[in-house]
Amino acid sequence: MNYNIMYIPPSGTTMHCQHTWIAYIDNTAVGHIHMQIEANQTIKFLDAWVDDDYRRQGIFRMLWDNRWAYVKENFEGYKVYAWCLPKSLSLLKERGFTEGDTCVYVEKIVSNNESKYEKVFVSC
Repeated sequence: MNYNIMYIPPSGTTMHCQHTWIAYIDNTAVGHIHMQIEANQTIKFLDAWVDDDYRRQGIFRMLWDNRWAYVKENFEGYKVYAWCLPKSLSLLKERGFTEGDTCVYVEKIVSNNESKYEKVFVSC
């Protein structure tokens, strides 16, 4: 499948400096990946997505590699960090990232019907 990647620079209209790369075929987005510039020469790699119909075709890796090439060219000396799903961890480790501590995802539905001092376990 032949697809292209488009870079979208930060808009400057929000407090976040977010960069975006979009993979597209025939004017239809089939994947995207983001990063955010933070204080103290720090970059946070944000979410990535590939349409179910286009997965397992190398789109995620191509987006990742485009973002990484941009970072290497423009942000030498910066620290980069990311939160990732287990299925993405091998790619990040392959690229030289160090695995940190494990974080457990938790969620809760907000309700006014719970006891005032209900305890909720949160681990991260």
